[in-house]
Amino acid sequence: MDMENRSDEPALAAGMEIVAEGLGFPEGPVWLADGSVVVVEIKTGRITRLWPDGRRRVVATPGGGPNGAALGPDGKLYVCNNGGFEWPDHGGLMVPAGVAADYEVGRIERIDLDTGAVERLYDHVDGRPLSGPNDIVFDAQGGFWFTDLGKVRATGTDHGGIYYARADGSLIRAALYPLGGPNGIGLSPDGRTLYVAQTHERNLLAFDVVAPGELAPPGLVPGRVVASFPGHTLLDSLAVTASGNICVGTLVERPGIASVDPATGAITWHPFPDLLTTNICFGGTDMRDAWVCLSTTGKLARVRWPEPGLRLAPQR
Repeated sequence: MDMENRSDEPALAAGMEIVAEGLGFPEGPVWLADGSVVVVEIKTGRITRLWPDGRRRVVATPGGGPNGAALGPDGKLYVCNNGGFEWPDHGGLMVPAGVAADYEVGRIERIDLDTGAVERLYDHVDGRPLSGPNDIVFDAQGGFWFTDLGKVRATGTDHGGIYYARADGSLIRAALYPLGGPNGIGLSPDGRTLYVAQTHERNLLAFDVVAPGELAPPGLVPGRVVASFPGHTLLDSLAVTASGNICVGTLVERPGIASVDPATGAITWHPFPDLLTTNICFGGTDMRDAWVCLSTTGKLARVRWPEPGLRLAPQR
């Protein structure tokens, strides 16, 4: 389906509320049952909790580049830490690039939301260091899938991949490696399909989950293409609705959130006023409150979504 034939919803951004400003490139939003939202701040290397009454508290400062986040079955926050970016000047906008001068390694961290204690759970897989872990989702068995976007270096590029791990630190494995530019990741409501957004390849892929941590054999070309995005519309993180639609952050040429029907590939566009509208999460009593990361301007917005989001791991 051509981009010109895809429908636009009435501008949700017209009714959005800015719930926080002055954040250091917010990403990885996680809604908690008390109404607060946890975000990572990639530029400042910290985790921040925001309440509806305007209060905010720095939960932890793990450093590096905390990126995707998810609440685990133990009530702790599991964070993909990409190890850090450089932040060249773009006229006051925050735009990540390259590898931080103090980059050490990518890692998965477990953070206690009450005490701020940070544990490094994984930083290698099959003897190979993680490069730039990006986004994460838990399955019904209590394990988690995550993407590693890789790293762009001055003299080359680290490959990306899809990984699976247990929350107790006992297992990490590559489910698909290498894969170009894997970023956002999510599961269908029945848990049988894994969705992955490829940033620069501009594809939203679907993979059959045949067992916990195991994908169907990829064949010559990995995954089924659910939708492709033309031009300079790049893809970032994603969330899934209760009906199974995939809501993926779109960057640069057409910034916002694109809601994709997994059966037809039809795209409904929701524009937002930030060049890098990176991520979305759902919450509220009816799961129709959506928190959207306006990352280059350091803002977190809230809007009412047209349909409920999918309930994820138990909130607290």
